Amino acid sequence: MGKIIAVANQKGGVGKTTTAVNLAAALAAEGKRVLLCDFDPQANATSGFGVDKTKGLSSYDVLIGSAEAKAAIVQTPYGDVIPSSASLSGAAVELVGMDRREYALADALRPLTAEYDYIFIDCPPSLELLTLNALCAAESILVPVQCEYYALEGLSDLMATLRAVKARLNPALSIYGLVLTMYDGRLNLSAQVAEEVRRHFPGKVFTAMIPRNVRLSEAPSHGLPVLAYDKYSRGSEAYRALAKECIRREGQP
Repeated sequence: MGKIIAVANQKGGVGKTTTAVNLAAALAAEGKRVLLCDFDPQANATSGFGVDKTKGLSSYDVLIGSAEAKAAIVQTPYGDVIPSSASLSGAAVELVGMDRREYALADALRPLTAEYDYIFIDCPPSLELLTLNALCAAESILVPVQCEYYALEGLSDLMATLRAVKARLNPALSIYGLVLTMYDGRLNLSAQVAEEVRRHFPGKVFTAMIPRNVRLSEAPSHGLPVLAYDKYSRGSEAYRALAKECIRREGQP
C-alpha cells in the first residue's frame, strides 16, 4: 500500500511546491511509483510537471465528487499528477454542505493507494478546509522549513493544527519529516535555524538539505522538475539525496 504524504506549511515561500514536485520526480527516477496530487488553487505543481492547468479534469472535480481520482490522473515522464485548477479556490464553499466534508479527498484517493508507492499532496499555504482535507487524507506530513528567522514561529502554528487534526479527525496522522530548504552554508543564520529545528524535532529532520540554487528557481518556468532541467545542479543532487533518504527510512530496497 502506498504512503499518502501531505506536503504542508501554512507559511508561504518556504519551498513547499518545489519540494513536492522535485521529491516526487526524484523518487520516480529511483523507480518508485509516484503520484502528485496538486491541491493548491495556484496550480504551480501542475505547471512544474509540464501539465496544462486549463485543460482536462482536476483535483477540484475529484474533491466535489464529479470525477474519480483515477480519471483525473495525467501521466508525465517524471511521475503521475492530478492537476489543480483555479476552480479549486471556491471548493471550500461547495464542501460546507457535504457529509464527511473533511474526508472528501481521503475517500477519493483511497482506491489509488494500491497502485502507488508514494502519493504526495501539495497543500495550499494556509490552514483552511482544503488543507484540512489533505491532512485527513494523509497518514503523515512532510514539512519544508525555510532557513530563516521566523521559521520556528510558523512551525508552532502548524504543529498546533496537526495536534488538533490528530485529536479530532485523523488519529493516525504523524510527522513524516521536516526538510530544511533555501539553506545557505555561508550564512550563520542558516546553520542556527537548522540547529534549532533539529533540537525541537529530534530524529524528524532529514539530513539532506535543499540549498539556494539558481537552477532550482529556473526549472518551473520551463515546466520541468530540476532533475530534468539540470540533473547535475546542486538542487538536483539535494533532491536525489532526499529521495534516497526517504527510501532508506522505510527500509525499502
